[in-house]
Amino acid sequence: MHHNIRRSLSVFSIPSIAGWRNAHENCTNHADRLQSAQRTFSPTKYQGDSAIKQLVLLYPYLRALRWRYVAGGCLLLATNGFALLIPWYMKLAVEGLQSPATARFSPAECALLIAMLAAMHCVTRVFSRTLVLNAARTVEFRIREDLFRKLMQLDLHYFSNSRTGDILSRFSNDLGNVRMLTGFGAMSAMNTLIIYVAAVTLMLRIHPWLTVCALAPFPVMVLVVKKVSHRLFQRSLEAQEELARLSSLAEESVSAVRLIKSYCREGLFQEQFGQVAGRYLHHNLRLARLRGLIIPVMAAATGTGTLVVLFMGGRLVIAGSITLGDFVAFSGYLAMLVWPTAVMGWILTLAQRGAASMTRLATILTAEQGVADAPDAEPLEDVREGIELRGLCFNYGNTRIIDGISFRIASGEKVGITGTVGSGKSTLVRLLPRLLPVADGMLFIDGRDINRITLASLRRLIGYIPQEAFLFSRTIRENIAYGLLEHDESRIVEAARQAGFAEDIAQFREGLDTAVGEKGVTLSGGQKQRLAIARALVTAPRVLLLDDPLSAVDAGREEEILEELKRFSMDRTVVIVSQRISAFRDCDRVIVLEKGMIAEEGRPCDLLKRGGIYTEMDRMQRMQEELG
Repeated sequence: MHHNIRRSLSVFSIPSIAGWRNAHENCTNHADRLQSAQRTFSPTKYQGDSAIKQLVLLYPYLRALRWRYVAGGCLLLATNGFALLIPWYMKLAVEGLQSPATARFSPAECALLIAMLAAMHCVTRVFSRTLVLNAARTVEFRIREDLFRKLMQLDLHYFSNSRTGDILSRFSNDLGNVRMLTGFGAMSAMNTLIIYVAAVTLMLRIHPWLTVCALAPFPVMVLVVKKVSHRLFQRSLEAQEELARLSSLAEESVSAVRLIKSYCREGLFQEQFGQVAGRYLHHNLRLARLRGLIIPVMAAATGTGTLVVLFMGGRLVIAGSITLGDFVAFSGYLAMLVWPTAVMGWILTLAQRGAASMTRLATILTAEQGVADAPDAEPLEDVREGIELRGLCFNYGNTRIIDGISFRIASGEKVGITGTVGSGKSTLVRLLPRLLPVADGMLFIDGRDINRITLASLRRLIGYIPQEAFLFSRTIRENIAYGLLEHDESRIVEAARQAGFAEDIAQFREGLDTAVGEKGVTLSGGQKQRLAIARALVTAPRVLLLDDPLSAVDAGREEEILEELKRFSMDRTVVIVSQRISAFRDCDRVIVLEKGMIAEEGRPCDLLKRGGIYTEMDRMQRMQEELG
């Protein structure tokens, strides 16, 4: 085997031993970069301080909507201005009742003014809430768009370390927390600031010492709130992480419901779901208990302040230091502080939840894109010279999957790749369209480093059929035409025929308009694979990559598809990965991989005579066919 490896390397002229050493150094450097990327994608335990800093990520979104928030703040200012005038006119009304002769306004006039102020307060309140809350929904919308755009840019490494349910949880629950923070939280914070500044100023104008005594309990409240804020964040984050696990389990269970039922494992999954749901409940109850501590502290502070006003204010009225109207106005202003003070705890909760959610969202928004266009990348118009691998290496973590592979595929050549399970066949095919990151100087198309070719132009020239055919929950026509920039019915029909899927379509009542169901649930495994082949063929790619496309197809249909593929690929470059030797009958060359290296290479007929791995695979498959 090692002799074959050395011979294949010499055929494709790795320049020297030094060049081979450089290739391995490139492999090592590439592995280091991949490990760094995987560390970027791995979950991180965030501390409270660093989590609050993640709120800085909201700045661009808030800045873009700053005029809405400014307008909302102005309307809130007007709203609270109208509300703050009401106790003052109540003061004047009481004084008018006590001394009608010296009163500036009669009680009736004060009542009319209070009614007008209340009406204007309601109108401005509606518009202020609309502006701020709608701005928050716009922030949520834009973050959701950026999240989805980022997910579309990230490579397969990210998704191999992330669960679908966890990502969906961030799109729903975490974004909801951010919306609440930038909407209700921002509005309440502005409202509280305005109320406190204005109300305390007016209270100081009535009687400074009474104001100091009434607000004396409030610093105690602030200290308690500060004490629990860090724990509040940690428990918020823990609750949201448990919700993500619950969402992941629910999504996984629903997707695998047929498998669960076929093995009668409903009870086991119900038990698992109960355990995860129980942990989520436990974390939420802990969070609720801590959050519930804040509200009584707020109420105690405001209640104590009210008692102080009743006791001291009453004595001041009796002593004649303040009028009864002053006492009424002072009590009104203190009452206005009750809700803003109580809502401080809610604002804190929203801030901590928002910080925890933004921390989780930041793992997506700030994730490094492993596969991206280089600054000097240029489009590729066609594949004329072919594909060349020079000491290609690839690692998953610390595991070497591709180990220094070198060979060349000429334009128009049909090459088969086979080998034992885990030999790196599928990984190799994914590297060609850069679905996985490739180090510089290892993979070339038409003599150009693949990293210097724009992704869009590269992937337009490549038709890729993955090992697992994924179908969208749409019609057959829409699934086949997925890669077409413009709808072309004739190309759709022709692609279906070339993939051996035309007969199946004719049997469906609605033909091409038949809905395939979620993930193609209404189709058999073979039908899914043929539809996936049609989807790749419809774009007429210059390079066709087939990753075990005939594994679920019966022998008769395989013969038909291979014959059509032979006609389709007359002037195209084709790379077909399979463990079925019959799939390589029309290949110009077959490469056999073992442990990420080339074990054998040559024409199919020559490999069968060689008596190596390829011959043994053919013998085993023939025995299975005879026994089957």
